[in-house]
Amino acid sequence: MASPPRVAVFGSVNQDLVLRVQRPPHPGETVMAKSVERLPGGKGANQAVAAARAGALVQFIGSFGEDEVGAVLRGRLRREKVGLTGSMTVPGPNGVAVIIVDDTGENVIVVPPGANDKLAMTEAAESVLTRVDMMLCQLEVPFEAIVDALRVSRAAGVLAIVNFSPVPSGPFPPELLELADVLIVNEGEARELGDRLRGATHVVTTLGARGARYRGPRGEASAPSPKVQPVDTTGAGDVFAGVFAASWHLGPEQALRRAAVAGSLATLVPGAGNCAPTAEAIDEAMRKAR
Repeated sequence: MASPPRVAVFGSVNQDLVLRVQRPPHPGETVMAKSVERLPGGKGANQAVAAARAGALVQFIGSFGEDEVGAVLRGRLRREKVGLTGSMTVPGPNGVAVIIVDDTGENVIVVPPGANDKLAMTEAAESVLTRVDMMLCQLEVPFEAIVDALRVSRAAGVLAIVNFSPVPSGPFPPELLELADVLIVNEGEARELGDRLRGATHVVTTLGARGARYRGPRGEASAPSPKVQPVDTTGAGDVFAGVFAASWHLGPEQALRRAAVAGSLATLVPGAGNCAPTAEAIDEAMRKAR
């Protein structure tokens, strides 16, 4: 039996403050929230949990605050069997995400980064990145740290998967694209990047309820998403990325199919941090889809 893939996730960890509303407010308008929840989140931590639940051996490299929130989030990742060997703790508060979810399941998000802004490459992180099969990162932490992680991965012959989200509003280092072996984007991010995606070896584009498509050296493929009635779309893209990384060893097309199914299942669970399905749930949904 083949050993599970070893995945390092380099990225953000937040506490999510989730406000549920009938609809988002217009500029200058106040609306009443129907509920408020504090949940684990951060694109990096979400993807780490998704990859671990999908069967990968995962190490998370992130920056935690010294506050109580940071301690809670560390404990939660350990319970999900996510290693923290390469992570760091810094003075100040942990990162937070304020998420407004409406009755259709759509969301808007505001993120004060907190400790995430202080993530940097350390000897411990470098050691982790040289002993895995692949590294998955996103863009909620400093670009300099991400580029350092990509360079270490490239030098070690480790596959680098970049979830190019959120797309920077201003200039960004070209290495974020140049050092990526696999790019994962949604349709809006693909439009923003335009021709700059052409140089990537492998490009995965998520299409929401329509599934996802892949372009690589051997051609193109697409995968549908199971039809579901979404409760909350927050975190579905993170689940897709984490499961795709955990399934890459099966080949791009199979990874695409598993990730599309997992992203769809994630919309059935409120919140971003706990919405990732298990490998067994993904397998069952794929059997039903066939």
